Amino acid sequence: MGLDFGTAVLLVLLGFGVGAFGTLVGAGGGFILTPVLLLLYPHDSPKLLTAISLMAVFFNAASGTAAYARQRRTDFRSGVVFGIATVPGAIGGALLVSHVTRGVFDPLMGATLAILALWLILAGKRLDGAKLRESRWQTVHRQLIDARGKRYEYDVPLLKGAVLSLGVGFFSSFLGIGGGVIHVPLLVAALGFPTHIATATSHFVLAVMAGTGTLTHLAAGTFQHGHGLRRGAALSVGVVAGAQLGARVSLRLSGRIIQWLLALALAALATRLLLSV
Repeated sequence: MGLDFGTAVLLVLLGFGVGAFGTLVGAGGGFILTPVLLLLYPHDSPKLLTAISLMAVFFNAASGTAAYARQRRTDFRSGVVFGIATVPGAIGGALLVSHVTRGVFDPLMGATLAILALWLILAGKRLDGAKLRESRWQTVHRQLIDARGKRYEYDVPLLKGAVLSLGVGFFSSFLGIGGGVIHVPLLVAALGFPTHIATATSHFVLAVMAGTGTLTHLAAGTFQHGHGLRRGAALSVGVVAGAQLGARVSLRLSGRIIQWLLALALAALATRLLLSV
């Protein structure tokens, strides 16, 4: 039996809001969607809810990537390397989550969001326009000029980024949060990306990672339980439209404001989720 019309409309609207905000901060929206799904469906398994979230994140990331590509802010050369690196981690995370109960998953999710929020707040002064410190990692020089003529120049340690992306792929697929909420701070603070390039490039990597996780769940039969596929489809309709709005609004905001919006959203969701445990 399918979802009733009212529930489907609400999921589409939820997807729109998640898609707009997720694309604005470059995080894909999964960091909002998974906690919300945990609160809306307290009796469903982490496996099903993370699968639904990853499906929506994939469509959000694909839509956002198309929008950011038009703005010419995506570092596709680095993104391909990082995206490929997330694949084995995304498969492992999608398979492992089926062995975790809600009693373990909910507080783990809340604690993860709280740590990420604290990291963004404490590291905020270093993130905006961060310069990569001298290290033993070999770097490649990047130069991008966006559609408005703004020039970005930075150096990228590709091997370091690939190693970090492997871990991001695992944890983001396991938690169903898409990974952008982890990957954007890493791209900026650890790899030296300008914030706007990081948000755009993260969306491209997210599309690869979330697509891999979603296909893994499909192969494992996760969506056969409950109305998972229908819920995911309704949310995906909303996030595709919301992502276009989020990408447009991002042009009007500074990198620092984007970082604070991300941190505040993480802190609020972490508090709500931990209080519900």
